[in-house]
Amino acid sequence: MATVLVIDAHPDPSSLTAQLAASYAAGAGDTAVTLALRDLDFDLTLRTGYRTPQDLEPDLARAQELLEWADHVAVFTPVWWGSVPALLKGFFDRTLERGWAFRYQENGMPEGLLAGRTGRLAVTSDSPRWYLPLVGDTTVKQVRGRTMEFCGIKPTRLTRYADVRNRTADQLATWIRDAADLGALDAARPARPAAARPELAAAG
Repeated sequence: MATVLVIDAHPDPSSLTAQLAASYAAGAGDTAVTLALRDLDFDLTLRTGYRTPQDLEPDLARAQELLEWADHVAVFTPVWWGSVPALLKGFFDRTLERGWAFRYQENGMPEGLLAGRTGRLAVTSDSPRWYLPLVGDTTVKQVRGRTMEFCGIKPTRLTRYADVRNRTADQLATWIRDAADLGALDAARPARPAAARPELAAAG
């Protein structure tokens, strides 16, 4: 069984995104840990870019520990203004440090330092499924291609929950139930060798 880190990026715990993430984690079972970004205490802003170090808050240090531990990383996020909530963007900016999540090689090419992990990106949107690829699918390109896969988390599979505003309560409930099956499927994927995965310390 793979160890699974579920990142819930919605600020509202009652949101569809949060419910999907919780169901997915429940389906993944005992090998899953959920990181609800709304519950973390950290500065969203990378104050000087990469010019000077910025100490990690304890919650972000714990997030790095979880990313090192996980075989599979699942990110659940809404599509807001063709991007993601500031909460998720700030988390990426602060947590995925250069020299820890990625580095540049002597030839200038980037190298993902979280290689060996697989991923899933689950996005919710009010826009219909056909619309987002038509206008560039910027959220998926940003999170899956320019962030997760850039850092070595691949393949990153995509799950869409589209046209949310026009879905019935029964349809939303079906999505939430099905998310548990998706979590079980991902947890059943092959794990990394035990030597490649550090033990996860108890949260303090």
